[in-house]
Amino acid sequence: MSDRISAATVVLTAALMTAMGVARAADDAQYPDWKGKWERFVVPGLPGQPSHDQTRPWGRGQQAPLTAEYQAVLEASIADQARGGLGNFPTTAGRAAGMPNMMMAFGPLEWVVTPEVTYVLIGWHDHYRRIYTDGRDWPADIEPTFSGYSIGRWIDEDGDGRYDVLEVESRGFKGPRAFDETGLPLHVDNQSVFKERIFRDKADPRILHDEITTIDHALTRPWTVDKRYVHNPDPHPDWQEFYTTENNLQIVIGKQNYFLSGDGMLMPAQKNQAPPDLRYFEQTPK
Repeated sequence: MSDRISAATVVLTAALMTAMGVARAADDAQYPDWKGKWERFVVPGLPGQPSHDQTRPWGRGQQAPLTAEYQAVLEASIADQARGGLGNFPTTAGRAAGMPNMMMAFGPLEWVVTPEVTYVLIGWHDHYRRIYTDGRDWPADIEPTFSGYSIGRWIDEDGDGRYDVLEVESRGFKGPRAFDETGLPLHVDNQSVFKERIFRDKADPRILHDEITTIDHALTRPWTVDKRYVHNPDPHPDWQEFYTTENNLQIVIGKQNYFLSGDGMLMPAQKNQAPPDLRYFEQTPK
């Protein structure tokens, strides 16, 4: 009798595994293939710095539709950086950048598509992003994060039975965050909303588009840019490890940033900068 039960169990297990394999194959057939290593598209003629609008230089060159108040924030940030400060971009010291800077592709991106969640793996000062595609609604309370809370919806735009566009909305942020390394600002109220259309280029499948619209109180109107990523054809790409805090020579103490010299000594980052407060250290008699 036990032999019959064991045999029946084996048959049932095999049938379930087969069914799961068929279901997985059906999912694979329905969702787009975005596997591999995606690198930032560099526009010829630009210096190659990672800007929000890839077709324009960063900072003032972005021509972002900033309010007068936040244009002044950008100008102050640029001036502070010219003096050796961090300006409006604290990510230089190791803080997460968050949205939308995390989609800059300053390092290569990897997309992991599942029916319930699409993961964007980043691995630099921002590690990953989750886009929920399981049909959920917005939660009553969102715990603010740098990457925000993202809900997506798959669309079969050309009607061929396979999804080809991922539409995403993201809310629920904390800061500080900025568009780029010059400190191109987002509003301090952190009420940003980002709407994205992500899809592979029909004419050139090496290109993945992220058409991202920013709605933010630092802007006079919604701002839409087309971020592009280029597929690396290597089937076994090298994924580099990077940590912002490793070998980072910027040292932030209180509200001041200093510089670490080659011999490990603390140096001023700006001309005539005062040293940090050493009240909790015993002073060596001269």
